[in-house]
Amino acid sequence: MSDAQGLMLVRAVHTVIYLVMASASLVVLFGGITGQHGPWLWGAAILIGVESLVFAAWGFKCPLTAVAVKYGAGEGPIFDTFLPEKVTRHTFHVFGPLVVLAFLLLAARGLWLGWS
Repeated sequence: MSDAQGLMLVRAVHTVIYLVMASASLVVLFGGITGQHGPWLWGAAILIGVESLVFAAWGFKCPLTAVAVKYGAGEGPIFDTFLPEKVTRHTFHVFGPLVVLAFLLLAARGLWLGWS
């Protein structure tokens, strides 16, 4: 596989993961706000938990970014997805607090509503 093909594959996989995780964050927030829950909520929460563990294990850097750089993505604002850099630039500043809020809302609703 050439570097260009490898970078294309990493960018494609990373874009899909980004979109799935952004969606999962919104699903958990929706559950926290509305109190609705089910397998979809717990699946999204598990995905966020796994992503958080992976992120922490790699020193709070995405492991796919390092792979993208290996295949020639370059330093600085890394082009490791197919999404515009304006969209991904503030990912952690937006989704970090949003996910914390979502889980706090879920915890509060769980205590108030007696979820099991």
